[in-house]
Amino acid sequence: MRFLAVPQLTLRRLNAVFSAGSVRRFGRMRLVQFCHKVAEGIVRVGVEQDEGQGIVDLKAFDPSMPSTMREFLELGPKGMDCAKRALSSGQNVLPRSDIRLLSPVTNPEKVVCVGMNYKDHCLEQNAPIPKEPIIFSKFPCSITGPNDDIILPDESQEVDWEVELAFVIGRKGKHIKEEEALSYIAGFTVANDVSARDWQMKRNGKQWLLGKTFDTFCPLGPALVTTDSLKDVHKLGIRCFVNGATVQESNTNQMIFQTEKVVAWVSQFVTLYPGDVFLTGTPPGVGVFRNPPVFLKKGDVVECQIDEIGSIRNTVV
Repeated sequence: MRFLAVPQLTLRRLNAVFSAGSVRRFGRMRLVQFCHKVAEGIVRVGVEQDEGQGIVDLKAFDPSMPSTMREFLELGPKGMDCAKRALSSGQNVLPRSDIRLLSPVTNPEKVVCVGMNYKDHCLEQNAPIPKEPIIFSKFPCSITGPNDDIILPDESQEVDWEVELAFVIGRKGKHIKEEEALSYIAGFTVANDVSARDWQMKRNGKQWLLGKTFDTFCPLGPALVTTDSLKDVHKLGIRCFVNGATVQESNTNQMIFQTEKVVAWVSQFVTLYPGDVFLTGTPPGVGVFRNPPVFLKKGDVVECQIDEIGSIRNTVV
């Protein structure tokens, strides 16, 4: 099957960038995790001056700052205040050419996912709208960076894409009220819920876990955009490109269970901790429901993009 090329692809990408830049006046904060190219093993937390621009090294600005995002989020307001001061200072700025972006969060305690959470995704498979959130998980070792490779496992022949809005928990909570849930979210990022459909739908008793959690099956990034930086997280364009052609395009207003509901629902069962990652579901256009089905192959390039947040671009190897 050939994907339909979209002439307006470049325009859409530019619109997304301009949309992201337009929220600067609202105090936009874009937190990242990175390492220096000359010191790959040393992880740092930073703040983007703007999407795609220089990175302020928080530990260089304030040596008391921790080296990982999870530890940074555990600091609460103290960490965020330092990040704001560092960004305003204009000091300790590293050019993008000197660093490699990592996933905004590595080694979270939990990666929680919501299935069947877009109305238009339910319609494409003639499935009923869920009455309550469908929750599954990926193991933290599935997380990889915004530009890192997706590794095709020998055990699967049906690897698929799923662009998703993700968010990261910023403070500990249990039995969180829906009206207070946003205050527990540190920020939002872009995810690709890469899925081995044969293992998800045909094997392992049709339990979803194994099909969702191969190594590198959870690219995240490029940054953690703080909650108060977004005008309305439930009105964002969301799209996925494979080899430059649009395969998914929708809006987060199609979510059945919005982020507040998901936080409140999951926190009934488990305590949420800073750094926990949530994936909120995918819109229509995944490969398995195409006629005939289409799956990823070596050499494919998958780009997942959400307005005001950014994009991740991963090559399949």
